[in-house]
Amino acid sequence: MPVPKRRNYDAVPACTIEAALNLINGRWKGVILYHLLQDGTTRFNALQRRCPGSTARLLAKQLRELEEDGFINRTVYAVVPPKVEYSLTEEGRSIAPILMQLCDWGRGWLDRRHLTTLADDPVERVA
Repeated sequence: MPVPKRRNYDAVPACTIEAALNLINGRWKGVILYHLLQDGTTRFNALQRRCPGSTARLLAKQLRELEEDGFINRTVYAVVPPKVEYSLTEEGRSIAPILMQLCDWGRGWLDRRHLTTLADDPVERVA
């Protein structure tokens, strides 16, 4: 059974890596941060397209947590239909070097195994 994320910031983590990983822990958080870093301000549906396999509910939950933790800004426009945009805060941009190193490491790991990602696949996929 997975361990629930600790949202109590008064609890002292055992080490700094635990503190850092607790903030970005979540199936889509790293992907969301990476795409906001690459694409800039982005709407919900565009983020959902970048996270194939994610449900709207899970993505919204992860976005809320990233907002609570100060990594992203959520801007709501009073229009019909509703328009919501997400962008990185200074705190969110501060993790960019780590995300880029993780991206490079992931690319190397895939290359060593002769694997590709969906983004690398040149074959058109039928929706």
